[in-house]
Amino acid sequence: MLPRLLKEEQEKLLSPFAARNTKSRGRAIEQDKCTVRTDFERDTGRIIFSMEFRRLRHKTQVFFNPQNDHICTRMEHVIYVNYISNTIGKALGLNSDLIQAIALGHDLGHAPFGHTGEKVLRRCLKKVDETLDFQHELHSLRVVDLLAEKNNRRGLNLTFEVRDGIASHCGERYNEFTLQPNRNKKTEDLIPRAICHGAPATLEGCVVRMADKIAYVGRDIEDAARAGIMEFDDLPAAIRTALGRTNGEIINTLVTDIIANSFQQDAIILSPEKGLSMEELLKENFNRIYRSEKIARYEKMAENVIEGLFEALYQAASDPEKLARSKNGTLAGLADYLREHPGPDGEPLAQRITDYIAGMSDNYATKKFESIYWI
Repeated sequence: MLPRLLKEEQEKLLSPFAARNTKSRGRAIEQDKCTVRTDFERDTGRIIFSMEFRRLRHKTQVFFNPQNDHICTRMEHVIYVNYISNTIGKALGLNSDLIQAIALGHDLGHAPFGHTGEKVLRRCLKKVDETLDFQHELHSLRVVDLLAEKNNRRGLNLTFEVRDGIASHCGERYNEFTLQPNRNKKTEDLIPRAICHGAPATLEGCVVRMADKIAYVGRDIEDAARAGIMEFDDLPAAIRTALGRTNGEIINTLVTDIIANSFQQDAIILSPEKGLSMEELLKENFNRIYRSEKIARYEKMAENVIEGLFEALYQAASDPEKLARSKNGTLAGLADYLREHPGPDGEPLAQRITDYIAGMSDNYATKKFESIYWI
């Protein structure tokens, strides 16, 4: 028996709520099956070999210093999400191939400088056209569908289930304790320009969405301690008692609670007690870390870089002939990008400029900003 067929046969042992490779809704462009890998495994390969995935190691998670080995980067975050979600998924008998593909691909569309970059790009787009928007989870779908390159073709041509999990992964909703998959979601509903894709269509996607919060809620405190902002001991005693006193204890508490409450259920469930404690912890992080003076000063720098880049590049691209003659390396690079990424017919120029900036690493965006504005 072919290795792929053996793997698909073994899927019969999974939970009745798990996604099956053999039941996948498939790809936009159908392809011959691999003899060794399942379709979801192939999606993982396409994701980790993409340039967009490689750039995650130089993109901010919370603290801007991706060269510091002790500060979490976007790359490390997706690895943590993959580990945590697979720990939950295997205990619940879910499809680990699908979980891995969603987890490793969920942040491919994140802008440089983390959520600050995301916020500024959204603001820049709105200034040009109120109908345009930027949300990293929806841009991640745009990346895998339209922008990433494979075999000299644009788009990774991933399966519906992986695309859906990526677009529906948003882990910034603090009071979301129960996630039920939207199994009635239509394939045509999954489009990059949608405002929101709601709950994932698979239980595996729900696991990744819940694990996204678990992966950063304690890890951000570790980085905050290195930055001299706060320590785990600064947390209210009730939170430490309910969840733990270290990142590892917090992860273990939340993971075991989800497994206990979600076993043999068509939902991913965090108990009200632990869910409320996690919500309080996320609020503590928001007030103590994300609103701290150090982060605020970093945000001002990041906002200046992203806004300055967008305004300069948008203005330059508005005159294609002048752009083509530019001797500035950054503007010449933009001309090359626009030529190689024509986009769908009628694509707004502001969207294409956003695509270009969102694909940059923190350091690359800073260098491009300096090449334009430094005299």
